[in-house]
Amino acid sequence: MPLSADFDPAKCVECHRDHTEGKYVHTAITLGCNACHEVKIEGAVTSVTTIAKGNALCVSCHTDKDKAEAKGTLHPPVAQDCTKCHSPHSSPYKFQLLKERSGGPAENLCLGCHDKGVNVPDKGSRHIALDMGCDTCHVTHKTGEPGKKEFDFHLTKSPPALCLDCHDASDKTLKEAHHNQPFEKADCTECHDPHQSASPKLLQKYVHFPFGEKMCEVCHQPAKDGKVVLNEDGKFALCYTCHDEIKKVVETSKNQHLAFAVTDRCTTCHSPHASQYPRMLKQPVAVCEQCHEDRAEEHRTKKFLHQPPFKDGCYICHQPHGSENPTLLRAAQVNDICLTCHSITPRVEMKPGSATMTLFSNVTLPDDYLDSVKHIDVNSSGRGHPIGNHPVSGMPDPSKPGSAINCISCHDPHASDFTKRMFRMKQGQKVVCLKCHGKQ
Repeated sequence: MPLSADFDPAKCVECHRDHTEGKYVHTAITLGCNACHEVKIEGAVTSVTTIAKGNALCVSCHTDKDKAEAKGTLHPPVAQDCTKCHSPHSSPYKFQLLKERSGGPAENLCLGCHDKGVNVPDKGSRHIALDMGCDTCHVTHKTGEPGKKEFDFHLTKSPPALCLDCHDASDKTLKEAHHNQPFEKADCTECHDPHQSASPKLLQKYVHFPFGEKMCEVCHQPAKDGKVVLNEDGKFALCYTCHDEIKKVVETSKNQHLAFAVTDRCTTCHSPHASQYPRMLKQPVAVCEQCHEDRAEEHRTKKFLHQPPFKDGCYICHQPHGSENPTLLRAAQVNDICLTCHSITPRVEMKPGSATMTLFSNVTLPDDYLDSVKHIDVNSSGRGHPIGNHPVSGMPDPSKPGSAINCISCHDPHASDFTKRMFRMKQGQKVVCLKCHGKQ
């Protein structure tokens, strides 16, 4: 039945009572339905729509949730669709959530997307804090400086302060479990998974051999005056006792990672006990950005980010310790780096039965890693992209005298503001092409 042109929006709730009768009602309801909706009447047809699409409507009032103003990692629904988590009208749950944030998969809103603590291996372990609700540790909308766990994982506070809200550092059993080493200032999540683990005691996936075998004396001396005391003062010499192959790379490579000039210990980048990341790395992206501030700035500000440096880790393309190639690249030619993943026939070694594949002989990744990668068909003469006979190698770069043309002549290998292809310049103005073909 069509509405009359002079209908009263206040009367909407006479039919839509369910929008106002929940325990928690959206305060926008008090402003009237036309604060969010508009009614269009065309002859016998009445249509009701929102005055803006998607999250644009929500952030017109909730400006503090606007992704354009946020810093760091956003909870995906914040950037996509608020109604994935919230009812726009009313709900039995606080913040107009669609469900509670505790309980099993059927009752817990978060477990609709996340599977943390749901399928724990038989010999594994599960954090009992999950039964207290996800909001015990997490603040869904919290953002801040990238690279800090408090913001990257939307935590109420940074570990260990968060963990010590429940765990008493003076507890005798806890002290004995840590071999009476002072642990109350350590980041608990380096060794322990905060949700679940395939191992006892919530230990992370990758465990340093001496730690796993309880051979603490290999690296530690008894604590003194409440402080950790390490053999070789915890410097490179301690790690080289076992990792002499790394010592050889560092000392003999043509190009040494400058990290060895600004730090004197491996634990600047690596966790000495356990890690959720391969090679015992601390957060792979964040650990590089500690020094590479230009990459950190790109991470904060650029619209399009290349997956390896900003999601998985710089080590996919760069040697982390030393290399014979410029900028510590894993291959002498830039194109050999790019085409390892982006070739129509990726240059990888599959490992049947392991669900992994290997790049550059020693970079191990999930076997589906390249499923979402754009593949290009470049022929043996170095031509074929972006159109049939266009060169990607084998001739001078007209825009860079003295340099050969390659993938990064047009594309930025890290980040860009111009299209998902990460062009160095604005595609819409054809500047990418015209910098070489401007006089043609």
